[in-house]
Amino acid sequence: MSDENLLRALHDQHAGALWTYVLGLTGGDRTRAQDIVQETLLRAWRNPGVLDPARGSPRPWLFTVARRITIDEWRAARSHHETVTDRVPEQPVDDPAEHVVDRQLVAAALRRLSKEHRDVLRECYFRGSSVGQAAQALGIAPGTVKSRTHFALRALRLAIDELGGVS
Repeated sequence: MSDENLLRALHDQHAGALWTYVLGLTGGDRTRAQDIVQETLLRAWRNPGVLDPARGSPRPWLFTVARRITIDEWRAARSHHETVTDRVPEQPVDDPAEHVVDRQLVAAALRRLSKEHRDVLRECYFRGSSVGQAAQALGIAPGTVKSRTHFALRALRLAIDELGGVS
């Protein structure tokens, strides 16, 4: 008998009873039951000695294998601690008070900077000017805008840290 015919005969003779049995083991989960039956029949096909007519019916072996597959799946799912739900978990709510506190902290830190550093940060970050636009607005060279921005950001970070940091 060819492999295809053997598998078909195995399915025709045992799949219905096996599926009913596994359906009970899975608590009525039809999809899982179908998957387990397919895996059981595949294991029987891979182990042709089980199908030897001299050994009798393969049905007890099939039921045992199906039960073991079900138990293995249950154990694996239990160890993963997954919870399936149709509810979306609570989303974090943005606290506007945090933004006010952060804004006040940054404003206090900016007051600690030199006028040159405040001016370059105002142009580049608060007004969104490019290096060239900031250089023109401040009347300084583009290279000076770049270096002042670098040092102004470092000084701002230090000032914020001294004031307690941003959350």
